[in-house]
Amino acid sequence: MKPGDVRKVAGGRQTVDFGRPALVLRLGPVASVRLGVRTAVTCVALLLLAAAVGVLALGTGEFTATPSEVLQALAGEGSRAVRLVVVEWRLPRVLLALLVGAAMGLSGAIFQALTRNPLGSPDVLGFSTGAYTGVLVCVVFIGRSYPETATAALIGGIATAALVYLLSLRRGVQGFRLIIVGIAISAVLSSVNEWFIIKVDLQTAVSATIWGKGTLNGLGWAQVTPAAVAIGGLSLMVLALGRRLQVMELGDDAAAAVGVGVERTRLAYLALGVALIAAATAVAGPISFVALAAPQLAHQLARTPGIALAPSAAMGALLLMGSDFLAARAFAPTQLPVGVVTVSIGGLYFVWLLARQARR
Repeated sequence: MKPGDVRKVAGGRQTVDFGRPALVLRLGPVASVRLGVRTAVTCVALLLLAAAVGVLALGTGEFTATPSEVLQALAGEGSRAVRLVVVEWRLPRVLLALLVGAAMGLSGAIFQALTRNPLGSPDVLGFSTGAYTGVLVCVVFIGRSYPETATAALIGGIATAALVYLLSLRRGVQGFRLIIVGIAISAVLSSVNEWFIIKVDLQTAVSATIWGKGTLNGLGWAQVTPAAVAIGGLSLMVLALGRRLQVMELGDDAAAAVGVGVERTRLAYLALGVALIAAATAVAGPISFVALAAPQLAHQLARTPGIALAPSAAMGALLLMGSDFLAARAFAPTQLPVGVVTVSIGGLYFVWLLARQARR
């Protein structure tokens, strides 16, 4: 096939995109997704690995079940005891790990593409810390139901993003300046969060400290539905923007030359990226390094020209699912906050990233 050639395949069309075989999947009358063949294979492989780890997590622990028993329970069959443990007790945590991980990977991909820098993730830029500040204020003064904490996380994240954006706005927003300002704001907000924890009562302080490390412990079906609706809706909004993010990676001048409204598009992606990380933070707290590492690891596997959204979301789901499995099983019966494991993985990632940059 030559560049631009198109032929129909099952579920969509196949074309050639800059010399690479690509699949174009129609999601309705106005929305479509273009995926390179290698990108699609990478996404499927990552999701299958995440599902395999999920099945392993569902069947291990103090009550064990074989993979076949787990699959039977998910299909509504098998013994009542297995269905109770697998479906009612363990499945919500697995689903939330996949959802939150995908949201973090997608948010990290958005910010790394906008800043054109591998350090441009919401935890480095301070947006995760700002969302956590909003949640702390909500927990102390209002309550801790998911709608309340999600709203507070969104307000805190957006307020932080607006502050970072305004302080970075000097002759146009530059990626490196945005990262430096974000690191400074994150440090200030971390101090504010510590002050909140010191001032509250002991029980609230202990709970907030553990949750502030990032944890999926104790979550159930009450959190799954609102998290799925919020993260799913935001992901569809990202898809609705089409391929503008790839154009933005070429630089402001190149994007403007092809008719993209640079500031309007940047603000739209900024709002969606903050909303995604706020939804994730409202569920599990400020989990570090998943949003930072997932886009780069996915980029290395998929070999895409720039940061790709779908592989980043799939890699984020796999990273958080695997990290939560280690957090729950490595020191059983003690369950660690998943953020402790992601910080350890993040340290290894930083070593790899520095070594890679040094070779270049």
